[in-house]
Amino acid sequence: MLFWEGPNILNGHLSLGGSDGYASRLVLEPLADFDNDGNLVPILAAEVPTIANGGVAADGTSVTWKLKPGVVWSDGTPLTADDIQFTYQYVTNTATAASTAGYYAPIQSVDVVDDLTARLNFKGPTPSWFSAFVGTPVVPKHILASFVGAAAKNAPFNLKPIGTGPFVVQDFVPGDHADFVFNPRYREPGKPYFGQLLFKGGGDATSAARAVLQTGEVDYSWNLQVPANVLKPMESSKIGHLVTVPFNGAEMLFINFSDPNKTVDGQRSHLGTPHPFQTDLRVRQAYALAVQRDVIANSLYGPGGTATANAFVSPSRIVSHNTSWEYNLTKAAALLDQAGWKKGSDGIRAKNGVKMQITYATSTNALRQQEQEIIKASFESLGIQVTLKSVDASVYFSSSPGNDDTYGHFYYDVEMHTSTDDSPYPVGFAQNWYGAISNIAQKSNGWSGLNISRWQNADYDKAYQQALTEVDPSKQPALFITMNDLVVNQVAVVPMVARNLVNGVANSIRNMTPSSCAGSTWDVANWTRG
Repeated sequence: MLFWEGPNILNGHLSLGGSDGYASRLVLEPLADFDNDGNLVPILAAEVPTIANGGVAADGTSVTWKLKPGVVWSDGTPLTADDIQFTYQYVTNTATAASTAGYYAPIQSVDVVDDLTARLNFKGPTPSWFSAFVGTPVVPKHILASFVGAAAKNAPFNLKPIGTGPFVVQDFVPGDHADFVFNPRYREPGKPYFGQLLFKGGGDATSAARAVLQTGEVDYSWNLQVPANVLKPMESSKIGHLVTVPFNGAEMLFINFSDPNKTVDGQRSHLGTPHPFQTDLRVRQAYALAVQRDVIANSLYGPGGTATANAFVSPSRIVSHNTSWEYNLTKAAALLDQAGWKKGSDGIRAKNGVKMQITYATSTNALRQQEQEIIKASFESLGIQVTLKSVDASVYFSSSPGNDDTYGHFYYDVEMHTSTDDSPYPVGFAQNWYGAISNIAQKSNGWSGLNISRWQNADYDKAYQQALTEVDPSKQPALFITMNDLVVNQVAVVPMVARNLVNGVANSIRNMTPSSCAGSTWDVANWTRG
């Protein structure tokens, strides 16, 4: 398996980059996950809780999970409900700085009913009762009990986890590769069908596509963000084929509301230091008018996406029909003029001695560098000087708090990447713009806060908080549409392309069931070659 983002950590609760989660999932498992139709599928759970079977309380205040009997960790220790309770305690300890903490925030407590049964008690009615433990893994109490809180980052488990999944770690070099061998204690006899799985990171999307579609060097290549005119002809070799699934997210231009060029309390982009011009709505509106979304979608993404004005792009019931986008440099220039930013003799706009100069960062990827060039050309025609920066994906998406080039630090004026949510009730995705101080990415929380833009809006926060407790399905869509319309109309972000995840798969691989919610490796135990 070839991922052009090398995994940096194998503990899914501490990961930030996409490849971290995919690699972790080979070893660590959730109670359940979603298939591509949004249906819950039990993994470690014996059954999916419902109101009908008594697993979900009618008022949404609790859910009871029952484990499959006989499941053991790869070291032979039985999996029990104590591990469910411990996982909750581990993740919600703020000093652990778990990237998944938001999914567990609605839980008040976890009760161990018996060895195989745990009850999650929520702080109030919780429509997203499935957020915790669905898609995010259960971790072993007997291994991590001494590594809760600040000690979590030092656990050997992060690099060589003990799990219940189909594989165990044989060798791991962060940022480069992880080698796995089959788990002889896996709960399904005869699975997995492969004795060894090599998970390689690095390179770029084009070479990854070539490796599976043309040369046959690998069996699977992830997230082939390759220009359409380059990607499609590769399939003619008949060695591999493209598998496309909705990605539940959009490629977006994130706007920094704080100043990345000032240092306060040992960090840049400090919440208390507003950006010199991006806090002006007219400037942000000009940015949105200067992005050629159709050109980017059609000429670069092809099967990989469509132009969009929305940040929330799935499921369909929450997609707003109130928004629109246009590419209009004349309007953009007029907005900048109104805001008082005038072109100087050097062609760069300035105001009160401050020049309109920005650094625009994204991960190293041939497609994204072309996106950057398209957007830069429009911005510079308006008099905005743009410095492009591409950061190796294994660094950009790293969870390392000491690395200033991670997207979570957001030490640039604008950043570009795809943000997704695997849940059909996307409160986790909505958290990207929730303005609570604890959710703002900053030094004090190890940059684990999901709100990297440092944008705050009371109306958005109100809708978000209501979505956390609204159990009436008829009222839920309006809340997400409200949040979407606020981030779009206030230009907290510039959505560009509703993404499809395009993977390359060898023609010899069989029994793969891709899921946009669960991720590519969720059913790897079932893959065969034939």
